[in-house]
Amino acid sequence: MYEDDSFFTLTIGGQIGLLMLSATLALLTLWAARRVMRRNSVLGRLATALVAFALFVWLSPQVYYAYYLMIFDGLPLQWVIGWPALRDVVDLATFTGPANMSAHSQGLLFWVLIGLAIRAPKAPAPQR
Repeated sequence: MYEDDSFFTLTIGGQIGLLMLSATLALLTLWAARRVMRRNSVLGRLATALVAFALFVWLSPQVYYAYYLMIFDGLPLQWVIGWPALRDVVDLATFTGPANMSAHSQGLLFWVLIGLAIRAPKAPAPQR
């Protein structure tokens, strides 16, 4: 399924670096979302999950481009981010977008965020 994915055009070192960067970004997103979700109701946690996912889809391409600047010679310095269209976000979340590892990983992140929102217990109110 992924044999033509651009991931496989990278060297082994490039692939390892990309996997480490992806894991770091995903874990940071989950950590930040969890911190915000702690004191919210289920609806608030779901809204947080949606916002966290949209922010990830919006901002992560710039982080990945910075990584590519380090491993590829001759890439110009430029902004590569733009607010994603709602349709693109829905396609990622429903696995109906591009059939590549990047898109499917983002779809997986969406569902992990939703699971975290549903499962996360509401933090108790602080004692006075």
